[in-house]
Amino acid sequence: MKRVRCPKCDNYVTFDETKYETGQSLVFECPQCGKQFSIRIGVSKLRALQKEENVDENLKDNNVGALIVIENVFHYKQVIPLKLGDNVIGRYMKGSKVNTPIETNDPSIDTTHCVINVSYDKRNRLKYILRDGPSNTGTFVHNEILGDRERRVIEDGTLFTIGATSIILKGAEEKEQ
Repeated sequence: MKRVRCPKCDNYVTFDETKYETGQSLVFECPQCGKQFSIRIGVSKLRALQKEENVDENLKDNNVGALIVIENVFHYKQVIPLKLGDNVIGRYMKGSKVNTPIETNDPSIDTTHCVINVSYDKRNRLKYILRDGPSNTGTFVHNEILGDRERRVIEDGTLFTIGATSIILKGAEEKEQ
């Protein structure tokens, strides 16, 4: 099953893509707002990294890591690339200033929930520092809640939770020196 987002209200419409051929155009009517819109099968404006599930293959172009958002009742699995500097993480909302959005209907994720700062340490290795936004529901690392603006160094494989959503940090491969 595939899903497309209504351009007017951001509601998702789900359909069975196996019934259609690549290049075929489909017209949908959003059940929530009534907006009619069309898509072409096989053509996506969504960032390739965010829709692909092969994490290791996707990280070849991305040298600082990614977030793996675990699928739950609110959203599908997502792989979101990180960049050097502050990665402001929050719920996707049209017009939001979040630079690392999670596409979700999870109401317990704030639009600016937490931040991961990616930088290099003195040994020229990548360092990931997670801090809470502050957020309404908190940011948890290994089931421990971070205080408002508290910082925690995290590493490859760290599991953290924002709202009802669990995320795994996939660090970049260290380069041989």
